[in-house]
Amino acid sequence: MLTVKIAGLGSYLPERVVTNAEISPQINSTPEWIVSHTGIANRHVAAPDEWASTLGTKAAEKALAAAGAKPEEIGLIILATTTPDYVGCPSTACLVQHALGCKNAAAFDLAAACSGFVYGMDVAKSHMMRHPGQKALVIGTELLSRSLNWRDRSYAMLFGDAAGAAVLESVEVPDDTFKAQTVMGADGAGYEYIVKEGGARKGWTADPVHDFTDTIPTPYLGMDGHAVFTFAVRKLDEVIRQVCGMGEMEPAKLDRIFAHQANFRIIEAVARRMKLPLEQFYLYLEDVGNTSSASIPLCLDKAVREGDLKDGMKIALAGFGSGLTWAGTLMQWPYL
Repeated sequence: MLTVKIAGLGSYLPERVVTNAEISPQINSTPEWIVSHTGIANRHVAAPDEWASTLGTKAAEKALAAAGAKPEEIGLIILATTTPDYVGCPSTACLVQHALGCKNAAAFDLAAACSGFVYGMDVAKSHMMRHPGQKALVIGTELLSRSLNWRDRSYAMLFGDAAGAAVLESVEVPDDTFKAQTVMGADGAGYEYIVKEGGARKGWTADPVHDFTDTIPTPYLGMDGHAVFTFAVRKLDEVIRQVCGMGEMEPAKLDRIFAHQANFRIIEAVARRMKLPLEQFYLYLEDVGNTSSASIPLCLDKAVREGDLKDGMKIALAGFGSGLTWAGTLMQWPYL
C-alpha cells in the first residue's frame, strides 16, 4: 500500500526573546497576570533583517537535513503563513524555493491561518500520491510581531515569531498499516473574528486613479478574543472527536494530542470538555507563544528531538484559525 510519511522535521526561533516583564508596562499589566491568563512567559521576535521567508528557509534546511533529502528531490513546496513577505505576489514559497535551491519544485502559499500546516500536509499528500517519486516540503512560518499593536491589551502578549517545516515522502507499507484520517473545514461567517486589513478589499484613496497617495498605512491585526475562544474550544473538541471516530478510536486512547498552541486556557478548556487529562495534550506555549501556522510543526519537531514522540504512536493534530478554518489529522507516527 502506498502512503506518505513525515521523513524529517525542522524548526527555527529568532534569537531575540521578549519577556512578559518587557511588554507588561505597555499593556498596563503584570508578568504574573499574563502567565495566569495565557500560559505564556516569553515569545521570540525576528530581527530587522529576518522575514517569513528567512525563518521558513532556516526551518526547511533543518527538515531537509533530518530527512537526508537533497533540495533537488523536492517536487512541491507548500508554505502556510498569514505574514507573507509580500502581499499577493510573489509568494513567499517561491522565495524559499530559491533560497533552498529546490529547482524542481512547484511552490505556492497557503492561507488558512493557524490551520495552515495541517491543510498543507493533506494537500501535499494528495499531490504525492499522484507523484510518488517526489518529496514535498510543508512549511509554517510567521512574523506576527510586525502585525501587532503591542499596546493592545486584548492580544499583544499572545503572539511570537517562528517557523516549522516537514519533509514528506511516499513509501510502501503493509496493507494492514493504520490508515490516517484528516478533516478540513471552514466557516466564512466568522471572518471578522480575526482580520488584518491591507489587501485589495480596502482602497487607501477613494479614487486610486486620480487620488494618488505616497503613504500606505500598515494595518494591525484585529481580533475578537471572546468569539475566538468560544469557537476554538468547541471546534478543537469536534475535530479531535471527528478524526478519532473516522479511525474507530476513542480520544482517550491517543498517545498525544498536538493542538494549535493559541492560549493555555483554550487547551485547558478543551481537555476539561473532553474529559481528558491535560497531560495528553502536548504543550509548548510558555516560551514561544502563539505562532499561528508554525505552532504544530514547532511542537512536533520539539517532541521528536526530545524523544517524546516515537514511531508507532497514535496522535491527533488539530488546528483552528482565522477564516474561520479548522483541520485535524489522526495518524500513527510518522505515517500520514
